[in-house]
Amino acid sequence: MKYKQRIVVKVGTNVLTTTNGKLDLEVLGNLVDQIAALQKQGYQMLLVSSGAVGAGKSVFSFKDTGDKIASRQVYSSIGQILLIHEYYQRFRDHHIFCSQVLATKEDFRGKTHYANMSHCIDNLLSQGVVPVINENDVVAIDELMFTDNDELAGLMAQMVKADKLIILSNVEGIFTGAPDNPESKIIPIIQAQEIATISEYIQEQTSSGGRGGMVSKFSTARKAIRKGIQVHIAHGKIPDILLKVLRGEEVGTRFVPGR
Repeated sequence: MKYKQRIVVKVGTNVLTTTNGKLDLEVLGNLVDQIAALQKQGYQMLLVSSGAVGAGKSVFSFKDTGDKIASRQVYSSIGQILLIHEYYQRFRDHHIFCSQVLATKEDFRGKTHYANMSHCIDNLLSQGVVPVINENDVVAIDELMFTDNDELAGLMAQMVKADKLIILSNVEGIFTGAPDNPESKIIPIIQAQEIATISEYIQEQTSSGGRGGMVSKFSTARKAIRKGIQVHIAHGKIPDILLKVLRGEEVGTRFVPGR
């Protein structure tokens, strides 16, 4: 099956949830609409989606025992059902099937697990299915956890030999200073040879709902462009942001691989 490009989209918790931590169904629906439109244009689309823990928190109250791993496992186990159900319904409206793929670091360490996952995703894509990928928080413990879904998205993009990795965040891209500083300017394009000099601009803080932050996104982008994968960081709540990125509009920050 011929396709234009293979695209991995990663959407973060703070894009998919409202300020009170509940799923933002309007944003989720718009994201699905864009992915469906791009698939119909001939792109193969994979979605790495956060939001399961937030979805679980929106419907269930965990009795705090001080065990953060336990609470994360419970919330994600409950929330993953809600999250994938919302995706399923919205993709169905476009006559597209989506699937659930849950991964841990172990799946990327062993040849057998790696090959099995790779073959599964290739088969899904060849059938026009959109894989919705997330970390398997139910079985993950500290040493088996990804740094965050940015890391998972980067590994997945390498596994499927993606042409582009688009990271949707609650920040527009890489700035020359703090994003809320009016004097800071967004950096629209970063060439591979500029990576070392750009690192001084990366802000250390993480967002309120996620585990990562711009440090994680920058690290993921740096690793991906070494494999020849173009990376784009953009604000996920901008309407039709995926369509704008793939039309070549100047939004967010684009990382260009070297030769």
